[in-house]
Amino acid sequence: MAHHPSDMITWSMLLRKVPTIVRALPRVLRGMRAANITDPTQPCGLGWHFEQATLRNPQGAALLYGDSVISYRDANQRANRIAHHLQGQGIRKGEVVALFIENRPELLLTVLAVAKLGGICAMLNTAQTQAALVHSLSLVSPAAIVVGAELVDAYAAVRDQVEIAPERTWFVADQAESGPPNGFIDLMAASAQSPEDNPVSCAQVFFNDPCFYIYTSGTTGLPKAGIMKHGRWTKTAVSFGSIALNMGPQDVMYCTLPLYHATGLCVCWGSAIIGASGFAIRRKFSASQFWDDVRTFNATTLGYVGELCRYLLDQPPSEQDRHNSVTKMVGNGLRPGVWAQFKQRYGVEHICELYAASDGNIGFTNVLNFDNTIGFCLQHWALVDYTHDTGEPLRGSDGYMTRVPKGGQGVLLARIDEKSPFDGYTDPQKNRKVVLTDVFEKGDRYFNTGDLVRSIGFGHGQFVDRLGDTFRWKGENVSTTEVENTLLQHPQIAEVVAYGVEIVNTNGRAGMVAITPRESLAALDMRELLQFAHGQLPHYAVPLFLRIKVKMETTGTFKYQKVKLKEEAFDPDKAGNDPLFAWLPGSDSYVPVTAQLLAQIQGGHFRY
Repeated sequence: MAHHPSDMITWSMLLRKVPTIVRALPRVLRGMRAANITDPTQPCGLGWHFEQATLRNPQGAALLYGDSVISYRDANQRANRIAHHLQGQGIRKGEVVALFIENRPELLLTVLAVAKLGGICAMLNTAQTQAALVHSLSLVSPAAIVVGAELVDAYAAVRDQVEIAPERTWFVADQAESGPPNGFIDLMAASAQSPEDNPVSCAQVFFNDPCFYIYTSGTTGLPKAGIMKHGRWTKTAVSFGSIALNMGPQDVMYCTLPLYHATGLCVCWGSAIIGASGFAIRRKFSASQFWDDVRTFNATTLGYVGELCRYLLDQPPSEQDRHNSVTKMVGNGLRPGVWAQFKQRYGVEHICELYAASDGNIGFTNVLNFDNTIGFCLQHWALVDYTHDTGEPLRGSDGYMTRVPKGGQGVLLARIDEKSPFDGYTDPQKNRKVVLTDVFEKGDRYFNTGDLVRSIGFGHGQFVDRLGDTFRWKGENVSTTEVENTLLQHPQIAEVVAYGVEIVNTNGRAGMVAITPRESLAALDMRELLQFAHGQLPHYAVPLFLRIKVKMETTGTFKYQKVKLKEEAFDPDKAGNDPLFAWLPGSDSYVPVTAQLLAQIQGGHFRY
């Protein structure tokens, strides 16, 4: 990401914000008190806050989807029926219920029900299949699973590899199916006669109780399950809903982001709950239908990721573009080149860009509405020097790390303390990898985000890049190790190196792999290889580019030279004699990359 000196925040810019700061101050102080719960006996979290929103706005719209509108009172009662039923089937506080349902009200009502019991929702990525799905389930040992009709086939394919009792395998119909498939129990039908009152268990959920397992791509391969506790959910929801966005019953948040990710589930839905606001969702994002939905739902607030904004800007301009009620939006990954354009075209006043890792302990928020920044963070954080080829933080001769100067960029570290605890992963080994000790002084502990951030003044930061062995594409983290391990199962592939490369005017990095064939290039069927990748990997992790290498170059310690491969990317002039191939949108095979095709790809001829 290119940076310009004008990105730095100056005193004059800050002074212009003084009236905004003064107006926001009471709200910020109120929000900070509500977000930082310290009393271990105070009820908090998702279920408790939803019940508070129901008391505040019982007739107001809680969930909007297609033509249906569910009020807060109705949503609360439906979730209560599910909760009482699950309780009757033995689901207790601290037990894990895996959820495998696409974006629709039934997913959120089930999440709410499990949260009211103090259960932990394992939010399965709906794009997962086969080995990745089995891995995600076995990581958290679920006591039960709820599967949407749309994902029954994906679950049925791995069911015999997962130990979940048939009497705790629930099904949620989609539209008006005739009934549950064999070996599933219809959750809505089974809970229809259960009590509608708030379960007593909801008032016995406290800040240290886990709420969700949210999966993140592990640099070591398959997904990791990050723990989100109710205290952290509360801090996230209040920080965005109250402090940053000032949500109220008159607001509607429109969210097309996947609800198995923290941005959709905790930031967007959480903000709506804190404001007793409407939460409008769609099964899958549609660029052509987006603004029609916004107008239908009368949305005031949007949830976004950078890619989504770019897709919307790619749509043909319309006289209707500014005909919307949106004043604010919250999300992450909006590039400076898109930022001003988006505000101008759609008339959005406040872009509340955020930075947070669902598995970390730190969050930045652009509360003051500066342009091109992730905002500021009240926690203790530092940017440190790092090794460019590995992305690892550097220690000096004294054993400690060095902070980068103001305006510089470095790896973002977040101090772990009582105010910023690290909830961690379900796997203790993963925790050890990301927790650094004795960073600036003996005994201190910091969470290594693995992200490159730039300091732009007055405590504000700017996201630069993701380091290490993951890259981001289509709003998802792609694990290079998972891609490598999957493609190595192909009988014609001897070696694989996966990495992310940039395509001009797209967000994130597209997947590319360097491959050494087992026999020869001629033995590789490019159509079959693409089919194989699609069958084994989530769609966003399928490599868009291939480079065929007779022999992989390695470092002295036998590590693949990824830095060089990333720099040369898919440019035939730089790749020497290595043949390059690309998978073009809408096609069913990899095709050779020529100088002409490279110019077309980088010239925006294809819609990635």
